[in-house]
Amino acid sequence: MNHEEDNSAWGQKGATLSEKTAQKEFNLDLAEILEAIKSGKLQYRHNTLYGNPCFKLLRNEVENFVIEKYGSDYLKTQKCKAELSKINTEIRSLNRKISELEKRKEELLATINS
Repeated sequence: MNHEEDNSAWGQKGATLSEKTAQKEFNLDLAEILEAIKSGKLQYRHNTLYGNPCFKLLRNEVENFVIEKYGSDYLKTQKCKAELSKINTEIRSLNRKISELEKRKEELLATINS
């Protein structure tokens, strides 16, 4: 594998994630991630997010590690939980926006009717 092919996965949007995101999305412990790094199952790069050091991991390697350790059903379940969490967050955000718009609508109607 040449150097350009190696860097292509690291530079693609969505192809990498931090170890914190891997812990949250796949319900992994930091110890499990570090063990996988030491055993050579996960590649990593040092990264900094908002001044805090972290590991940058390849998403497909983390997914393969999870499948190997816990099975594909576990991975599907964790992906569904992560997507559900994002959807619930978006719904809450939209409900707040709707509430704000309803209040503004009432103010404008009161102004028009007075």
